[in-house]
Amino acid sequence: MLCLDGNSGEIKHMHFTDISSLLKKGDCLVINNTRVIPARLLGARKDTKTPVEFLLLKRIEKDIWEVIVHPGKKVRTGHEIEFVPGLLEARVLSVKDDGNRVVQFFYTGIWEEILDAAGQMPLPHYIHEQLEDKERYQTVYAKKDGSAAAPTAGLHFTPEILSQILEMGVSIAEVTLHVGLGTFRPVKTESITDHVMHSEFYEMSQDASDRINAARERGGRIIAVGTTSCRVLESVMKKYQLIRPCSGDTDIFIYPGYQFQILDALITNFHLPESTLIMLVSAFAGMENVMKAYKDAIDNEYKFFSFGDAMFLTKKDNEVAVC
Repeated sequence: MLCLDGNSGEIKHMHFTDISSLLKKGDCLVINNTRVIPARLLGARKDTKTPVEFLLLKRIEKDIWEVIVHPGKKVRTGHEIEFVPGLLEARVLSVKDDGNRVVQFFYTGIWEEILDAAGQMPLPHYIHEQLEDKERYQTVYAKKDGSAAAPTAGLHFTPEILSQILEMGVSIAEVTLHVGLGTFRPVKTESITDHVMHSEFYEMSQDASDRINAARERGGRIIAVGTTSCRVLESVMKKYQLIRPCSGDTDIFIYPGYQFQILDALITNFHLPESTLIMLVSAFAGMENVMKAYKDAIDNEYKFFSFGDAMFLTKKDNEVAVC
């Protein structure tokens, strides 16, 4: 684990098992309890038998979902897709402006059981083998089904580490953000402000808001585990100017120049170039600091991306806008 002080730029190298040494009694750790669903479905058009891949993005209502389809040009409105004969089929209801499809699924039985039997885990493109154990792509505190990707910063935590953190007087607040793949889309627009973020469902419970507010009142720090937890916190603050129970969709886009309203520290992984995620961490700890830290991580042979190593970042005060 690489530790970066956003103000001084100081870098330290540690192990994640030492995470408790970076926390203090009274702090509040905010975790995302979303659970990844087996969102990758392989099937074929019923009429032509053309192979088709669906990636579930967002549940619109009961059996109607927004999905990414590959190859998209082969699947249009009205086409019917068969995934498992007699078990799971779908019909395309419409094509959205961004190319995603709105589809309705047809099945007999319980949706979660059908999906578990027919679907595969939607692993990042740089992982070429399916996991034998689907739980390897879940955090130990995953509870609420709905994500198309894991909040990977949380994969570092074990029950033992969480127990140690609680025993030292750090509170843990659980929020939910169902991770969509739009988060990982590279920014290709000439101006950052022209990039369009896909919205994701989030929820801030009464218990989580109470824990976060109590920590702030006693002078504790708010520490987000992952960019997803960060986006929940900042989305709620942006909308209400306080932490309160709420839920909805967020398309918040955080890049250098953004003024963080509540977050003091961030635990995250190392992210892809040109991603909105590396822009978020650059906004938080300072772009020059983050670029220096990434170079240091490469020199020290850190592992990057979803199953890679972690960073512990503290906020850079008064970061100057670059956009």
